Amino acid sequence: MMSATVAGNMLSDDNGNFSRFSPNSLELVAGEFSATNGASRTLGQLLQRVGDARKEATGDETPVHEVLVDVTDPRPIPFVLSFNNLTYSVKVPRKMALPGFLRRRGGSAATSTAFVGDSLAGDGYFTRTKTLLNDISGEARDGEIMAVLGASGSGKSTLIDALANRIAKGSLKGKITLNGEALESRMLKVISAYVMQDDMLFPMLTVEETLMFAAEFRLPRTLSKSKKKLRVQALIDQLGLRNAAKTVIGDEGHRGVSGGERRRVSIGIDIIHDPIILFFDEPTSGLDSTSAFMVIKVLQRIAQSGSVVIMSVHQPSFRILGLLDRLIFLSRGQTVYSGSPMNLPLYFSEFGYPIPENENKTEFALDLIRELEASPGGTKSLVEFNKSWQCTKHTRDTEPEWLGLSLKEAISASISRGKLVPGATNDVNSTSMVPKFANPFWKEMAVLSNRSILNSRRMPELFGIRLGAVLVTGFILTTVFWQLDNSPKGVQERLGFFAFAMSTTFYTCADALPVFLQERYIFIRETAHNAYRRLSYVTSNALVTLPGLIFLSLAFATTTFWAVGLDGGLSGFAFYFLIMFASFWSGSSFVTFLSGVVPHVMLGYTIVVAILAYFLLFSGFFIDRDRIPGYWIWFHYLSLVKYPYEAVLQNEFDNPAKCFVRGTQIFDNSPLGAVPAAMKERMLQSLSSSLGVRITNSTCLTTGSDILKQQGITDLSKWNCLFITVAWGFLFRILFYFSLLFGSKNKRS
Repeated sequence: MMSATVAGNMLSDDNGNFSRFSPNSLELVAGEFSATNGASRTLGQLLQRVGDARKEATGDETPVHEVLVDVTDPRPIPFVLSFNNLTYSVKVPRKMALPGFLRRRGGSAATSTAFVGDSLAGDGYFTRTKTLLNDISGEARDGEIMAVLGASGSGKSTLIDALANRIAKGSLKGKITLNGEALESRMLKVISAYVMQDDMLFPMLTVEETLMFAAEFRLPRTLSKSKKKLRVQALIDQLGLRNAAKTVIGDEGHRGVSGGERRRVSIGIDIIHDPIILFFDEPTSGLDSTSAFMVIKVLQRIAQSGSVVIMSVHQPSFRILGLLDRLIFLSRGQTVYSGSPMNLPLYFSEFGYPIPENENKTEFALDLIRELEASPGGTKSLVEFNKSWQCTKHTRDTEPEWLGLSLKEAISASISRGKLVPGATNDVNSTSMVPKFANPFWKEMAVLSNRSILNSRRMPELFGIRLGAVLVTGFILTTVFWQLDNSPKGVQERLGFFAFAMSTTFYTCADALPVFLQERYIFIRETAHNAYRRLSYVTSNALVTLPGLIFLSLAFATTTFWAVGLDGGLSGFAFYFLIMFASFWSGSSFVTFLSGVVPHVMLGYTIVVAILAYFLLFSGFFIDRDRIPGYWIWFHYLSLVKYPYEAVLQNEFDNPAKCFVRGTQIFDNSPLGAVPAAMKERMLQSLSSSLGVRITNSTCLTTGSDILKQQGITDLSKWNCLFITVAWGFLFRILFYFSLLFGSKNKRS
């Protein structure tokens, strides 16, 4: 009899003799992995054998693990997640009672009296303490699925969040241990995974690409690209996604995989690193019975590979119930049953409500719990019966054998067996045995950029619409302001063109708002377990936007500069392009920052449009800086439109040799502009004699420098305005980072 050993490319027989294993193909190993008879191998073990097969063919000597461990031991080191006396309460605000003279006559006393346990908050409102979890205890073991059941509002998701360390410290009371030792938050993040109820995936990536990017994030860079690909292929087979591997995920506008396949992809993303503990929040929600059964079947295989699987489920079918090993029924935050599904008939029979034959045991239990909740006494009798039944009738499971190993040593042994692949070492004395991040900063940034570019390339219509808006705006401005002259009216038209052009660049940046809002939950899910750093995401997001902004800036500048008749030649065009790019950069950064603060698209658009309107109002076009009231002058200097607007004005008018008002043109922007030309000349001669200065029709009366002074643009040079505009963009990117750091928490308070 031969037994597999995770030991390089070796196998050992029962006598301990090692022989070389040489499978013919990946399919052979995957077939052995997915066989239902016999113990399930971990993904690490499967990869080990696949790597060995490839090594013989290619000479590649990059084993996943170096430690020789014989899996013919009686059983691997067990992992038991225990939780005792978990209690979690929140304060619920209530309406403040009206004063007596405002209450309607005959009103009940209840309307003017606070509830028992209410307290008056500092803001004048009453708050009531609501207990979501009340003294919950139990344990979950590797190789088994523990399901948390109950009606809506019973506390299922709250218990999953509590076990997954998604409740802030100090709010949760009780004790959670793994193998008898308290779990550090950093350790739990790396050895566990939390699969959310909603399938938040990039719609234009295929199943294989989605899992491959997850492998790039969660698996260490020391693992070769080929080994990561093999791991993804093994996971696709384990999840039963082979036929959908090349299909895009899809969304409302793009046909993709089915609902059950989407759910399995979501599971695969979080188990790519083969974690020890897995948490699932209602993984069967929204699926038909067949898809739900397939999902739980996948979870059973994952559990049998050596993971602790804990999930919440609303109402499992008869077939799904046969796959579950432990059940916890909750009612209003209290345990009404904890144990094996096999003990349910005995439990309810002794309680006085025997389960009829041929009836789904969980449906009967949930219906009974709902009936008790609606009764005057509630489920108090069932809660008390559960406590007494646990103490007297229920035989406790045999205590696990720790073999004298600490938690770190047990995890190290699990790593050696191939269970926990990502980035971990086997040195239990190392403080970084389980690193915080699997990859360095630059690697994370490269993978994030690659994913974003790939997703954007498959939706070219998004950039096409934005480019079309810029080109249409440029075309309209060109036809309206075609070849402006250097007359006083031409000056006013130039000012209007620049003001509208600068504000347009900022308004067209509003399309960046929904980008992060659509990725928000993906970002929260991925960073919750340290898939990558927030700084990597912010940097990647900025770098990916730059090529598009450069193209938009060049398109707008080329469309308008020469057609409108702007001054400066080639050097003037170069600066005009730079200030356009700086405007797009700062506008895009500003909108991106708002997307990190405002969680809703429509609310975000409203805020963006309003703030940009204020920026334009105080930019200096509608009212000169010297005329702005002192209590609003601060907004003038905060205006994003101010600096590019002043920069393009200086680029256009900062030429002392260029004249814009000559001789009788001085009357053009006054009521005297309509008088005959001969009359203007006589008025000009009279004005000349009065001033004692010879003024003719060719005399230059207003230069570009004079126009800049009239507009109050005297403080900053055009290059300083350019640098300040670019700096605004960097500032908003930094603020975006802090909004992600403090605003995208995944923990309850």
